[in-house]
Parts: sequence; structure tokens; C-alpha cells
Amino acid sequence: MLQDDKQLQAGNMAARRRLKRVASSQPGFLTLKSSLHPTDLAGNRRKRVNKNKKKNWNKYSDINDVEEFLEDVRHQERTTGGLLSEKTDDNLFYVDLGQPEKPEQKAEDAQPDDGKKRKGKSSRPLRIDLILQRDSLVPPPKDILAYQQPNAKKLRRIAQKAEQLAAKGVVPRRQKRLLNRRPVDRTAKKAEANNNPDREYYDIWEQQPKVTADPWYLQQTGKKLVKRPEKLNEKPSVLPAVEVIAPGGSYNPDFFSHQALLQEAHEVEVQKKKQEDKLERQLAVNREDKATEETNLREQVEGLVEEEENNEEEAAPSMEDDEAALAAIAVTQKKTERQIKKERAEKIKEQQRLANRRQTEQQQQLFQLRSIKASIKKQDQKTKDKQMQRRAKQEAQKAQPRRLGKLKFQAPDLDVQLSDELAGSLRQLKPEGSILKDRFKSLQKRNLIEPRERAKFKRRLKVKYVEKRAFKEIT
Repeated sequence: MLQDDKQLQAGNMAARRRLKRVASSQPGFLTLKSSLHPTDLAGNRRKRVNKNKKKNWNKYSDINDVEEFLEDVRHQERTTGGLLSEKTDDNLFYVDLGQPEKPEQKAEDAQPDDGKKRKGKSSRPLRIDLILQRDSLVPPPKDILAYQQPNAKKLRRIAQKAEQLAAKGVVPRRQKRLLNRRPVDRTAKKAEANNNPDREYYDIWEQQPKVTADPWYLQQTGKKLVKRPEKLNEKPSVLPAVEVIAPGGSYNPDFFSHQALLQEAHEVEVQKKKQEDKLERQLAVNREDKATEETNLREQVEGLVEEEENNEEEAAPSMEDDEAALAAIAVTQKKTERQIKKERAEKIKEQQRLANRRQTEQQQQLFQLRSIKASIKKQDQKTKDKQMQRRAKQEAQKAQPRRLGKLKFQAPDLDVQLSDELAGSLRQLKPEGSILKDRFKSLQKRNLIEPRERAKFKRRLKVKYVEKRAFKEIT
């Protein structure tokens, strides 16, 4: 029995080897590679894997045949520009007619034979040119962005809608506007020659250029100029840009003119002095408000009064409360029917009396027409006078600086020289004032800029005083 089992096993092993040899001779047989698992090389049973799970697809799937096929397709596209199976026979084969005969060289063109044959290097391209040449016949990818049109879907929808309206005979709104447009006057005058003395005057320095285009066209295209408000043409002040100084301010003025200017400067100083005195009076402390010994004692004793005075003060209000309560009770008592009728009759009599009085006053006014007309005329005259005063006040305010900011305009000091400071000639005249400050104040006075004050310089870091070594040696 043991020998029979051994013979049977040897027969099975021989049959298995024969099947392996036959399978390896087939063209589709995959040989063993190093990429396989060592357990497969050892002949053990392969591990069973569940292919239903996605995580095992790439791990235990063999896609080498698919990759080889795709690589072959890419190789054909690079070398031939497409698949060989799709090409015609004319593109794949050609008829061999043998080598063409070379034309014989002329004796003149023949070069002397130096014993060495020179190869035609000039016809061979350079290696750098060969590197830069295209080695693939695959066309470049198509640029999709170059063929895309912005808002293509919207434009297509608008075109379809326009076709539908045109089929129905409906005219679009834009075309209707063009049809309703005013026709252009073709009989316009041609440009006249410059030597015509009767031509229309044209100022080239005019601020607003003449508009020769169609107004409807300018309005539709949005090129029509906006009309400038009339208020912007008004000056903010009626004062001149440069004010001439009074005659007394000359280098050699008249006596009376100089005295008048001194009087004006004196009035300005007096007004300033009055303002300062008024401010001092307002800030001064009144003598009656000052604390004395009596007021100090009264403040210390306050709150320490006897209780009897407080009790008397509390008793007085209680009596007043009782009287108020009795009056409220008397008012809340219900009125009798007789009292209600009496009050109603008195109310009717009062209304009749007022109506009769109003009627009597209206009848009396008929005899007062003259006096009423005189009073109306007087009131109208008074209104006109107020209007004139208001206009005069407005005109006077135009010459005064307005309040444009938080600061109020302060007029500059008058540049006045005393009688002993006057110079007899221009050579002895000393310059006074500043042109820059004068122009700055003029702009403020004419309401062109708001009044300003000089910015205060604030040092961030403290100044540190250090004595130098040389100075220390001296001291």
C-alpha cells in the first residue's frame, strides 16, 4: 500500500509539471516576477482577498496590461501622429524604386583631391537645433479660453428674443428711438473764410466752448455738459483782492490824513481795552459773596436747631391738609337736577351774549373802514421798511467775514507810524509788516478760507542738557 501511494504521488507531480510547461509555452502566460509575494514564490497558497471592498482594488489588482496598452498608444501618437490601425496603406508603405542617380559634377566645380575625402558637414543640422525640434507629432492642446466669449449665454438669449420679435413685426425700443430721432439739418452754413469781415465773432479764450453737435445725440451718449449753478458764479465777498490803505499810511502823508488814521487806530485800541475790562469785571469776585466770620459760624451751626421749631412747622401743614380734604369732599357731592338746569341756562346765556357782542363789533367795523385802510397801509409800509433794512443788512454782511469754522476772524493790527517816526523820503523808510501774512488775512476776510491759528509745537521727548567734557574742564 505504501508503495502504491508513493507511485500515485509521483504520477501526480509529473502531471503537474507537464501542465506548467504547457502553460508557460502559451503566448499569454505571465511569468513570475520579483514583485510577487515571497509566499507565492515558495509555492504556498495565495492569500484570498475580498474584491468587494474598495480599499483592496488598487492593492490586489494587476493593471500592467492596461498600462502597457496605453503606453503603446501614446508611443504611436508621438511617432506617427495617430494609431497605426487607423492609417491608410499609403501612409504606412511606399514603393522602393532604388537609389536615384547622382548628377555628374562639372570639372570646374570639382575640388582638388588632397588624399582625404571631406564629408558634407554643412548639410548636417546642429545638435542644439535638433534638441529644440519637436520630437512629438501630437498637436498642442486647444486653448479653450481663446474660444470663450463673455456673457455668451446672455447674448445668445438676447439674439433669440430679437429674432422672435422681428418675426412678429415688433420694433425694438432702441431702433424706435433712432426712428424718432430729429433729422439733421443738412442745409447748415458752411465754414466761412477767415478773411470775411462779416463773419460771426468767436473768442478763442472763452471758458465755455461752443457746442456744435446734436443735443439729442449728446443727451443719449451722456456727453452733454452739466449746467453750472448760478450760485457758483457769485463771489463769496464783495471786497477787492487788494485793499488800498488810507492816505494817512503813506510815507509822507498829509497832516489831517495822518491824524485821521491815528484816530482810527486809537479807537481800535480803546475797544480792545473795553473788552478786557469787561472780561475782568465778569471774572471778578463780588465782595458780598466772600466768606466772613458770620457766614462761617452760620454754616457750622446749621442743622443743630431745637426740635420745637421743627414740630411747629410740621403742625401747620397738617391743618392745611384738613381744609383741602373738606373742599374735595364738598366738590365730589352729587349735584341736584335743579342745579344742573341752572348751570345749563347760564351757559346758554353766556354764549348768546358773546355772539351778540361779536355781531355788534362787526357792525361797528363798517364805520371804521377808513381807519382800517390807514392801519393796513401803515402795516404795509412798516413791512417794506423791514425788508429794506434786511436787504441793507445782507449787503453789509457781504463785506464782512463769515463764520466758516470754529475760530472767529480777527482783523490784523493797523500799520501806523507815529508823527516822530515818519520818514521824509523813501530811502529812509523802514519796511513794516509781512506780505505773506497780509495775503493770508485777505483770503480769510474774503471768505475763501476759514480762519486758522498757528499749530502749537509739542515736544514729545524732554530735552536733556549735557555738559561737554571741554566745558567741564574750563569750569
